[in-house]
Amino acid sequence: QVQLVESGGGLVQAGGSLRLSCAASGRTFSGYIIAWFRQGPGKEREFVATISWSAGITNYADSVKGRFTISRDNAKNTVYLQMNNLKPEDTAAYYCAAGLVSTSVTADLRYRYWGQGTQVTVSS
Repeated sequence: QVQLVESGGGLVQAGGSLRLSCAASGRTFSGYIIAWFRQGPGKEREFVATISWSAGITNYADSVKGRFTISRDNAKNTVYLQMNNLKPEDTAAYYCAAGLVSTSVTADLRYRYWGQGTQVTVSS
């Protein structure tokens, strides 16, 4: 059974940093896209970043480009989201997702597997 477990969320001041982790298990993820989405209070879930498990190709939302970095450690079956220069508008529950996605990688409906989420709160 596929499991995605996020960790690393917390409370941080604006300008600070956090690193989220997504530990994946239950199958091999070769060919999969691993994504981070987030959902802020009163907002719809939105795409943050993706990485291809095999090639390591990355993609970012404009709102986080230059501040967030997605990476993976294939040996540990873990994907990371390094978040720097955090802003109050980054406050959200962050979710890790995995899927065999070839197009529209920013669309959450494309992803089959989801983690339970980890809360990130950025104070001003």
